[in-house]
Amino acid sequence: MPKYFADKVLGHWLYFTTHCILEAMHVHASRDSKLREKGAAKFFVYADGSSRMMEQGSLRDHEVLAIQAFIKQHYLEMFAKWQELSDSGFYGESHTPSNSNSKLQLPLLTPTPTHEND
Repeated sequence: MPKYFADKVLGHWLYFTTHCILEAMHVHASRDSKLREKGAAKFFVYADGSSRMMEQGSLRDHEVLAIQAFIKQHYLEMFAKWQELSDSGFYGESHTPSNSNSKLQLPLLTPTPTHEND
């Protein structure tokens, strides 16, 4: 299971599972070093870094708030890790997987036409 960070964050492992990368970007949080979904909290992450808790798992309310604040502060770094394995975007976005090797979707720039005879 891929971890967002090599070490525990606020006493919890933050990770995602490879079988759920078809879903929108999300974070599992668990004290369990086996990184199972059972008993883990699950947060879907919006494009602004805010998150929606889908499962509280064994987390206490103050731990939920602390992890949500951490996600908000580090969501772009976490999203880069997510995109290493997933074509899915943030929660609430409609997303069409790209055929390119680059997973980060940047806007295309259209050149402005120039008129040499003006």
